[in-house]
Amino acid sequence: MAQAPRCYNRRLAGTIPSRSAPGPPRAPGGTPVNEKLRALLDAVARGSLSVDSAVDELRHLPYEDIGFAKIDHHRALRDYLPEVILGLGKTPEQVAAIGESLVRQSGRLLVTRVGPDSFAALKKAVPDAEYHEVARAATVDRAPPSLVQGVMVLCAGTSDLPVAEEAAITARMMGNAVAITSDVGVAGIHRLFEHIPQMREANAIVVVAGMEGALPSVVAGLVSSPVVAVPTSIGYGASFGGLAPLLAMLNSCATGVSVVNIDNGFGAGYMAGVINAIAHRGRPD
Repeated sequence: MAQAPRCYNRRLAGTIPSRSAPGPPRAPGGTPVNEKLRALLDAVARGSLSVDSAVDELRHLPYEDIGFAKIDHHRALRDYLPEVILGLGKTPEQVAAIGESLVRQSGRLLVTRVGPDSFAALKKAVPDAEYHEVARAATVDRAPPSLVQGVMVLCAGTSDLPVAEEAAITARMMGNAVAITSDVGVAGIHRLFEHIPQMREANAIVVVAGMEGALPSVVAGLVSSPVVAVPTSIGYGASFGGLAPLLAMLNSCATGVSVVNIDNGFGAGYMAGVINAIAHRGRPD
């Protein structure tokens, strides 16, 4: 009898196969901010730090008001990532100021939709910031976690790569080893089939597609893993800037498909990372 594919559904049923990979992805609270808070409380308990000094240290922990932004430093205590910056609509100076504050508190940073001018300003404030040109994203991770398997990103066409890269970078920042399989759209569906074994091993699959947006339905019909579908704005006139693939994905006949907003690679990568974290923990809920 053929062995059943190792997927998210079987993990939640309690049949979690053993892995030689590192431990589960970084959980909410398992961050430098949380470690800093523990060290601070421990220092107060040991008497090596006064209460007043601790209060000064904690002053910026819930949030920091810098005038044009209230930076949520508590985010990393309750979520998988510190607050993420959407670079779109912000000035280079604003991106740099918010990024510098976040890195100072958490040692980690993800900025999406950031242009070259904004990144240049950020780089001056945070010299170890890294730019991902295709994804239009910037990252900092001064204490990178061990990466675990379980997230896969499929990209229908090369034109969809910026959104796919954004999803992959987001999932990696959450502690997932992610590779992008590109140019496997339905116009040449045979290109997808050789990747079915890897698809069946994944706990979550992000599928990025523009045009008519059919690829997520095809993938969901081949595997039992949850599919996070991402419509892109790539397409000709009747694509309506991504509305056509969005509606197609929302009306998928295949089961196990969830859909994020148009071009929202960040949202898809984050959702896939959360699914994979739950799968690795083997939570029954």
